[in-house]
Amino acid sequence: MSATTSVRFPGAAPSEVMARRAWWLVALNLLIPGSAQLLAGNRKVGRFAVSTTFFLWGLALVALVTWLVAHTAIYSIVTSVIGLTALQVLFAAFAILWTILTLDTLRMVRLVKLAPAAGVLVAFVTVAGLVLTAGSAGYAAVSTGAARSALSQIFGGSSMATPVDGRYNILLLGGDAGPDRTGLRPDSTSVASVDAVTGATTIIGIPRNLEKATFTKGSPLWGPFPDGYNCGDQCLIDYIYTYAEEHPSLYPKATEQGSSPGIQAMMDAAGGVTGLTIQYFALIDMQGFADLVDAVGGVTVDVPARLAYGPVTAKQPYGYFEAGKQHLDGALALWYGRSRYNGSDFDRMERQRQVQTAIIQQVQPSVVVTKFQEIAAAGAQVIKTDVPTAAIPGFIDLAGKGRKLPVTQLELVPPQFDNGNPNYDKIHAAVKVATSPVTATPTP
Repeated sequence: MSATTSVRFPGAAPSEVMARRAWWLVALNLLIPGSAQLLAGNRKVGRFAVSTTFFLWGLALVALVTWLVAHTAIYSIVTSVIGLTALQVLFAAFAILWTILTLDTLRMVRLVKLAPAAGVLVAFVTVAGLVLTAGSAGYAAVSTGAARSALSQIFGGSSMATPVDGRYNILLLGGDAGPDRTGLRPDSTSVASVDAVTGATTIIGIPRNLEKATFTKGSPLWGPFPDGYNCGDQCLIDYIYTYAEEHPSLYPKATEQGSSPGIQAMMDAAGGVTGLTIQYFALIDMQGFADLVDAVGGVTVDVPARLAYGPVTAKQPYGYFEAGKQHLDGALALWYGRSRYNGSDFDRMERQRQVQTAIIQQVQPSVVVTKFQEIAAAGAQVIKTDVPTAAIPGFIDLAGKGRKLPVTQLELVPPQFDNGNPNYDKIHAAVKVATSPVTATPTP
């Protein structure tokens, strides 16, 4: 009797032979799903499963080659609703197929023919393999669905903007809506200006208490405020959001464009203040930001000096951040970035940048993989933007290039800049210098 025949028709073989047969079948099922059925089960099912396995391996090989020669094509697939749907179906189908094949392999093993100890070990390894393989494919299917849902909720817009003077300029707003506040005002305002070729990024911080904010010419707010948003400390730049929300007729098509009158007004103001053309916005809800920090397991910041935190109206602070490195959960990270207790708005700007930088530097790929669903769910609550999904691959590519270059920071704060009576010629000149092309060759 040949080895193949003995595997397929073991008959009354001794338990030692049955144990070797069992291990071969379990190993083949793990390595090439369907091959165990070809040897010892339904060959029609085995041929289908093996063909499917080789097809998926072929897809994986094509994806690898594509990644090496044109990785933006892969970005386009994994950042599109259609591409993610196709991946989710593939992962789910493979998980179901592998589950069926593994259970069938366990049947073919004939545990009752094995010695008790060998039977328990074979069953344990088979189940562990099922969790490792089908479980991983199932988790990938669920995570892919979460990514598709997050993309649909976060990203808006329908067309890709062209660079202006070789740059993409994105308004970043940190919203301070919460149960203790009426409406929303931008708690932090900045512009990320990205070189469309090198990915070099400049972050321009605009203080929330900037007065006399000017607007881009042609803006709906240029008519009512030709000399800027000028009425003293009652007309700070972050109040522009509220003003436009109370006068929605200024931006009648904002909602249709996935934005809002307040956001559009802030884009016009940021463009006027910096002298840049703002193509996109990203609004970060600071309340939901706490959920995002919790989803990634917290964040560690280096507190320069003991800092009280709590609402500015409280007679006593809620607590203190001690000097030195502190690991903060979402609620504390939010307080660290927002607290104005015995501090200034400029201090808050610096702390918010510190928290943002810490998250970018500390979030590891392993955390993203293991907590992807929580991160995606939190991201859908935290971020709103009009960046279209069609632009995501290009921005991911630019981000990869930009990591090799230093990020330029420009804060429009005293003493260099007067927030009460801003000199826009001076500000525009500083912005132009800060956004000048990087001539240094990126490090390979």
